Amino acid sequence: MNNQLILKKCQNCGAIIKELKACTCSDCGIKCCQEVMTTLMPNKADAAYEKHIPTIEISGEYINVSVNHVMDEDHYIEWIAMITNNEEHFIYFKPGDVAKTTFKYVPNAKIYAFCNKHDLWEKTVEE
Repeated sequence: MNNQLILKKCQNCGAIIKELKACTCSDCGIKCCQEVMTTLMPNKADAAYEKHIPTIEISGEYINVSVNHVMDEDHYIEWIAMITNNEEHFIYFKPGDVAKTTFKYVPNAKIYAFCNKHDLWEKTVEE
């Protein structure tokens, strides 16, 4: 396992899957609604960077993670995740929550946030 999170999204129904192992077939791809799913690329949506990128504060053995984002019924952060070389931790949110959590500090871990309208955002934990 590495600390990259590979997600695929159906552009028709919005289904999202996590890729555990890449397909090695030539030109087949993973399909949903009879179409190849799109790989989500972090930090690529046409949206305000500062409203989506996770903020990380290291405090001793822990990191506090937050996303400065609205948490409305129709626009919110669905989850924040920390991915290391051998662990994954997902914290899920709903409208009205505060997009904030704490993880154990792991240098070089990747922190991801997922917005229901603007997809995937990523930041690396510094040493």
